[in-house]
Amino acid sequence: MLETKVPVGISARHIHVSQGDLDILYGEGYQLTVKKDLLQVGQFAANETVDLVTEKSSFKNVRILGPVRKQTQVEIALTDALKLKIGIPVRESGDTKGSAGITVVGPKGTVTLEEGVIAAGRHIHMSIDDAKKFGVQDNEIVKVRCDGERGLIFDNVLIRVHENFRLEMHIDTDEANAAMCKNGCTVEIIK
Repeated sequence: MLETKVPVGISARHIHVSQGDLDILYGEGYQLTVKKDLLQVGQFAANETVDLVTEKSSFKNVRILGPVRKQTQVEIALTDALKLKIGIPVRESGDTKGSAGITVVGPKGTVTLEEGVIAAGRHIHMSIDDAKKFGVQDNEIVKVRCDGERGLIFDNVLIRVHENFRLEMHIDTDEANAAMCKNGCTVEIIK
């Protein structure tokens, strides 16, 4: 019998930064410090935060997630985009071409991104062994049921398989609120 239950991790607004942008925001050669390790191996919530600013609004103290990446990217929920008064696409993490821009303010400097703001598409991280247990493949799109008082079915959920991934479905705060889902709740892949 195939496995079907997956734990959920809820992703609040955050930013991934390149080392070059971190040097501007926090000072030359700055290194992120770990506030809390995340479930995925090597990923962490940093102690460091930045402000996100548009012409019409802003968010203060947005958490940086580490480690540094090749390219700076901001991930926010669609309701966050409404507050900031910008239009953003729903995309897989890393796919920022043609997305909205934003100004990022740190304690030592400011970076203006021409593009880089997205709502991350819902996805499930799993190891190669997990993929076998669930009968799915990397880049497969599945449906996922969340039970409960406001239960719903999430469509268009991307499966991401890697030997270092740990089993977890990532949704944003809008999606979690709609389903009354908390960190650690379990959902079921129904294909």
